[in-house]
Amino acid sequence: MAQGSGRVRAVALALVLLCVLLHGELAESAVYTVGDSGGWTFGSESWSQGKSFRAGDVLVFKYAPGAHNVVAVDAAGYGSCSAPGGARTYSSGNDRVTLSSGANYFICSFPGHCIAGMRLAITAA
Repeated sequence: MAQGSGRVRAVALALVLLCVLLHGELAESAVYTVGDSGGWTFGSESWSQGKSFRAGDVLVFKYAPGAHNVVAVDAAGYGSCSAPGGARTYSSGNDRVTLSSGANYFICSFPGHCIAGMRLAITAA
């Protein structure tokens, strides 16, 4: 019987340790509102300057639905201000996007908006 309760304690300790480790990983993620109080709007492309981002950080894009959107694109889409077919498009006005490791690119695909600065390039460590 003592041997069985030792196994139960070891499993319980392992589960507690796993929960602590997972919680610590999640606690390190930061949440950023793109454009701060001004939200996702024209000229947002400079918002990320001076900030450090990590994979797992969350960007919140706030804007008036129907007036803008957020499209996750690649470097070519960012450079040309065009969204390739099948690109992930967000349109709720309160979109939460988790950053991947490396380069992350976003544009507003409404005509003229990206060229007017509604685009964002972020590199996450």
